[in-house]
Amino acid sequence: MVNDTQTSSATAARPKDSLGCLSNQLYKDLELDTGEFKFYRKCTRDGKTSAVDMPASDRGLLIGVSLRSGHSRRIFSGHRWASHDFEKDSIYVRDFADDYRAELYRGFDFVLMELSRVFMANACYERSGSSTPRVSSLAGRKDPILGHLAQILSLTLERQSEASPLFVEQLGVTIGTHLIDRYSNAPSESNKKNRRLSGLHEARAKDMLLAQAQGNVSIEEIANACNLSRSYFIRAFRETTHRTPHQWQLERRIDRARDLLKHSDFSLSEIAIACGFSDQSHFTRTFSQLVGKPPGAWRRQTGR
Repeated sequence: MVNDTQTSSATAARPKDSLGCLSNQLYKDLELDTGEFKFYRKCTRDGKTSAVDMPASDRGLLIGVSLRSGHSRRIFSGHRWASHDFEKDSIYVRDFADDYRAELYRGFDFVLMELSRVFMANACYERSGSSTPRVSSLAGRKDPILGHLAQILSLTLERQSEASPLFVEQLGVTIGTHLIDRYSNAPSESNKKNRRLSGLHEARAKDMLLAQAQGNVSIEEIANACNLSRSYFIRAFRETTHRTPHQWQLERRIDRARDLLKHSDFSLSEIAIACGFSDQSHFTRTFSQLVGKPPGAWRRQTGR
């Protein structure tokens, strides 16, 4: 017969992931580490009760977004606890500076993003001049905006080989900016009237985006060249061009691809590489989405 002490020891010995979940209970466990941001997808199939127990650390903040309904958890604070139900698009924010202990009930499917303290401090300073943001821990609150971004992030995690570094950085900055605007004590930039790029800055940004066919230019590099913060630059670029930097760059790649399809004998795989796509399959999917038909069919239609 196994006593309670032995059972507890066996549970404690089972391997856990970096967020405190039992690894063998996860049927989907994806991670993308960009150096500045860490993105995760954590899913369980069944409704087994499990526990998370992690000591405080200096890792920063964790945002979790539920991709489905039905999960609940009991979160402890000292000798007190509170229960939280998660519907689709429900979120939680957890500060790694605090001990975290929770009991998880029923299955879950979360997309998560880890923000470092350095990112939070810099982002707040860029937006308000304050480098000491305070974001309260919360759980179970619905946030449709983060829910939408989580859906995009889940697809990005599934197809990491196709993920543009520019797009991933832009997504991380957008999520972090939303968190600061919505849930911190930092003043918002929303009241600033002029958020358009100057003609010089617009030209500089577009030149830098076009110069990097493989997408290796970062939002930070472009924003620095324009003497702007990253979050401000993204908003100003979108206000000026009605596109995000990644959308604008992607459309220019498709323009380049159409030119090569019409005026060259390059194969589809050669065009894919020349235009900065990871492979022919990635190129075909993107071209079909933006143009409405596959590149081969489009080329035949033009008479090539």
